[in-house]
Amino acid sequence: MPAVQKLVHFLSSAFLSAAGVAILGYGMSTDWAKSTLDCSATTSDIFNGSSALEIGLFNGTEVKISCPRFDTLGIPVEVFKRLAKMGGAPIALHGLVVALLAFALLGSAGSILVTLYNSFSNPYETYMGPIGLYTCSGFSACAAFLALILYVLNVFAVQMFQKLVLADNDQVKLSHNKTELQVGFFLLIPYIATKLLAILVVYLYAHAAFTRRKQQDKPTEDAPKDIMLF
Repeated sequence: MPAVQKLVHFLSSAFLSAAGVAILGYGMSTDWAKSTLDCSATTSDIFNGSSALEIGLFNGTEVKISCPRFDTLGIPVEVFKRLAKMGGAPIALHGLVVALLAFALLGSAGSILVTLYNSFSNPYETYMGPIGLYTCSGFSACAAFLALILYVLNVFAVQMFQKLVLADNDQVKLSHNKTELQVGFFLLIPYIATKLLAILVVYLYAHAAFTRRKQQDKPTEDAPKDIMLF
């Protein structure tokens, strides 16, 4: 297999892994979800106020309209700090999501190192060969996919946004939660795609190299030969 072809495959895989890091890094820094909840005082059943939050993994903002009495605009939201006041499943799941994404970034870094090492050397029979890339990239993709599932579970099933509002003021009642996922969440999808493509690019090279070696190592009896008897 030409050295240039090997270099192209492994450097392409390294580029895909680096692109994945950039995508996930930006995704972790931007908004992940926004929600609007109808609000009333605990002594009333008239939901004539509202609380609107837009949050990322770490920070966000909240706008309160008559929730329960006065309007407050642009309240900063420290996600972990608020969830810690309530405790329970929301803070645990949110912390797990962030931890999984950190591990995904670590796996991506491993993928880049392995592919660059293989671009200029040939550690094929060791864990630093293609198997190292498959392990690092596969782990990153699985971690990101699990983070995606857990975030959806936390937002919709565990009702994280209600907990964020109540942590700031437990003297309100909430209703009609309208939640939308934002760009930070959806960037997990192209991130996972880059990890799978990074694996595919190296697998195609490794498969072609393996096929070529098998053809060269065929038993000599499979090759035509002249037999001379004396």
